[in-house]
Amino acid sequence: MSTSSNSAASASSRISSMFRVLFLAAIVGMLAACAAPPRYEPPPARVVPPGAPAATLPPADEAGPLPPARVQGKARWVPVRWSDLPGFADDALHEAWNAWIRSCERPSPAHAALCPEVRRLSIGAPEEQRAWLQQRLQPYRIEPLQGGEPLLTGYYEPMLEASRVPTATQQVPLYRPPADLNTRRPWYTRQEIDTSPAARAALRGREIAYVADPLDALSLQIQGSGRVRIAEPDGRVTMARLAYAGSNEQPYRSVGGWLLQQRALTDASWSGIKAWARANPQRTQEMLWSNPRVVFFREEPLSELDAAFGPRGAQGVPLTPGRSIAVEKDSVPYGTPMWLSTPGPLLALNRLVFAQDTGSAIVGAVRADYFVGWGLEAGEIAGRMKQPLALWVLWPR
Repeated sequence: MSTSSNSAASASSRISSMFRVLFLAAIVGMLAACAAPPRYEPPPARVVPPGAPAATLPPADEAGPLPPARVQGKARWVPVRWSDLPGFADDALHEAWNAWIRSCERPSPAHAALCPEVRRLSIGAPEEQRAWLQQRLQPYRIEPLQGGEPLLTGYYEPMLEASRVPTATQQVPLYRPPADLNTRRPWYTRQEIDTSPAARAALRGREIAYVADPLDALSLQIQGSGRVRIAEPDGRVTMARLAYAGSNEQPYRSVGGWLLQQRALTDASWSGIKAWARANPQRTQEMLWSNPRVVFFREEPLSELDAAFGPRGAQGVPLTPGRSIAVEKDSVPYGTPMWLSTPGPLLALNRLVFAQDTGSAIVGAVRADYFVGWGLEAGEIAGRMKQPLALWVLWPR
């Protein structure tokens, strides 16, 4: 999907501003956590004379021999020079560093030894961070072993209004996993959940909250998690995160794809789908049932610090907007720093990101889902993102 260059630039600027705010809001808490034993304690800040180089490490030898190529899952990792990475000199690396500190909460064996230096460099100058990357890591371009279209899509965290009990306007339930989920595989389809007495009985009492729009509930299930503002029966309002807790293990089918097959619309973006549903309420249920997959949730409290990050991805650490991606886990281990490049058309990006999540739709070596953030604007961007992609793994030397 495409948009005008002005709107793309505006969206990119707004996202960049959001990343800076998120970084400043969270880094104090993260550094405080790092200061407690046995975690790394940052040294006192050093004074750099004006004009003096900030980097304390020599640059990597760009003329030396490259290591051999590697095979990982469905991917071939081809070694390249740092100068081959588009935009490497221009990325605001400090925006990515907090995502790296998060990865160090559950590092891969290959990257664990780097974490003390990663924490120290959270207060380093950009030149020092860049020089350290070149010294410690070797970039590898990812190539697919079995073909497949390089593709970048986006995902986000919806923010919904909900009620703890059904009301006249909020009657669409969001469920905890049923007790027999692990004994019946696959579990009931979406249509059976709505129509089968046995399925409805199994879910009775498993309701977490109720929302007004069934498409909002579907969006929450597609994204895998979301934030909800829950009106309690006593008048209080609870802020919570609904996190992925399982599925009915039915195949996922895109409702946008179903509408395209029906020739019901030509704009299969999320806003286009919702507009069609408003105009065709008599067919909305049919559209929903075209996707048999249902996701179940668990409710988590949402503290002020938690609210500065996204949900926990498959790596087990909170996602950072604009710096966390979902990958095919067999081709790229969780926690791996990566270089991502895409020309647009929605967002042009050259940046340091981290493999911190996966998803059933992420299939292929050069395939990633880009975590945009949360809320309506993030949802609009994520719903329209579908663009070319190049990926590099940054692996310890």
